Amino acid sequence: MNKLILGDNLEILKQLESETIDLIYLDPPFFSNRNYEVIWGDEGEVRSFVDRWSGGMDHYIAWLKERVMEMHRILKPTGSIFLHCDWHANAYIRVDILDRIFSYGNFRGEIAWQRTNAHNDAKKKLAVLKDSIFYYSKNGEYNYKPIYVELTADYKETFYRYEDEQGRYRLSDLTGPRINPNDKEWRGFHPKKSGRSWSVNKEAVLYLAGKDNVDALSTSEKLELLHTNGLVIFSSNGIPSFKRYLDSSKGNLLGDIWTDIPNIASQSKERIGYPTQKPIALMERIINMASNEGDLILDPFMGGGTTIAVADILNRNWIGIDQSVQAVKVTEYRLYAQNDLFSNPFIVQLHKYDYDTLRYKEAFAFEAWVVAQFGGQSNTKQRSDLGLDGKAKDGAPIQVKRSDDIGRNVVDNFFSAIQRHDKNLFERKKAEGSPVGYIMAFSFGKGAIQEVARLKNQENVTIKLVRVDEIVPIAKKPSLILQFIELDRDAKGVRELELTAKGESAAGIEFYSWNFQYEADKGFRADVIIDKHGIQRHKFKPGIHHIAVKVVDNDGLDAIEVVKLKVNGETILVS
Repeated sequence: MNKLILGDNLEILKQLESETIDLIYLDPPFFSNRNYEVIWGDEGEVRSFVDRWSGGMDHYIAWLKERVMEMHRILKPTGSIFLHCDWHANAYIRVDILDRIFSYGNFRGEIAWQRTNAHNDAKKKLAVLKDSIFYYSKNGEYNYKPIYVELTADYKETFYRYEDEQGRYRLSDLTGPRINPNDKEWRGFHPKKSGRSWSVNKEAVLYLAGKDNVDALSTSEKLELLHTNGLVIFSSNGIPSFKRYLDSSKGNLLGDIWTDIPNIASQSKERIGYPTQKPIALMERIINMASNEGDLILDPFMGGGTTIAVADILNRNWIGIDQSVQAVKVTEYRLYAQNDLFSNPFIVQLHKYDYDTLRYKEAFAFEAWVVAQFGGQSNTKQRSDLGLDGKAKDGAPIQVKRSDDIGRNVVDNFFSAIQRHDKNLFERKKAEGSPVGYIMAFSFGKGAIQEVARLKNQENVTIKLVRVDEIVPIAKKPSLILQFIELDRDAKGVRELELTAKGESAAGIEFYSWNFQYEADKGFRADVIIDKHGIQRHKFKPGIHHIAVKVVDNDGLDAIEVVKLKVNGETILVS
């Protein structure tokens, strides 16, 4: 299951199974401006910030190293890692972390991504225009697909300067370095005359001959096949060359200097308001280069969620981790905005769970979930189970009630059911003084509590009453109201409104998100993902509009308010 997880990535990484991840991309906080690192400003991020910066470079490297060690453990043998950093610490990161953990022999390259052009400070010093992205594999066998970039107009003009009825082409050598003693002369030319050997374009031969029989062809037969199809041309002194047509070119093979992906501009449509947000094109390139569809991608410093959003689009599975509530919720809303009927489901793991969501969850789903959270095993039969919903680690039966104020009758019925279910287990647990069973609910009434005490005191039978908030932390989701005032209207009846959302939560409000053309069947698709103040100005044409706003609190819980706005003539009707 795809997951967004709120928490310290070190503790979460330790819980992941070894050798399960295909690709890790991490963009940890740079060792640069200490104040710049606090981006979201919520409590989780601030706590992490304070812990990380107390001991200078040595402390920073130690903090990052223990996390990368866990990443090495969970990578598959064919997996790879891409670590994004800048000049402040890149030398330390490579030598003290990556070379030591992954070994120097598994270094696959340092990608220099030019993210900006020179600024005015370049008049005083050499401007820093790039970030480093270190690429390591876990072993010698790893997933890699070469990346081709589009040819520039100048490149085409310079190199593809010949043309025939099939189009523009360039000439490529049919020989390679060194002499092969097994080479034979072909059409009057032998490559050893030039101190070289035959090197036939394999892709062209595959295209002409088919994959089934190309390996059976001799070098002369391959050359003849190319010649027969008009792909070989001889110079005046008899040297053959291969005709590479422009329309069949994949482009130029990409190396380790990436200058063709600009950083996100202030007015970019993909900008969400996260200062260190990475471009979608950057993550597309990395994920396509080092993984396959269905692979599992991990981003342990999720930030603005670009890695996760792109992995989802490219049909990869994924896990995203961040200590910031806002990072998790922003990524969640990005995923909702791009999801369709074919998108894979995902879950969001927060520190706290909303009471209303749990209390009114589908009954069987809630039973299975809460038993799993307790560390037990749920009952999949759901019939002829005597009302028992699972068993604990010690084998004792569990009954789950998705209710408050559970009464004595539930205890009585459970007491009878567990004896009928497994009399031997019941007697053994009773003799041991261990719980003979567990009842789980949101709260218990006086009658249930008294009956459990009576069984304990008079019959030496221990039944444990377990509240849901003893298993998982529960909080109340925030409240929310939406108000508006009209600012302007034009001759066509278009109204400009100022919309104000006011949320309240004991945990504190983090941010708001807006969907100005909300459609219930498609779900919440944010037009504005991050709004720290809850105020938006928007223009509405005559007609009916459904406006939705969400508020997120510091626990990661959210609430939604939807209003129907009817713009018609001189009136605006809200319902």
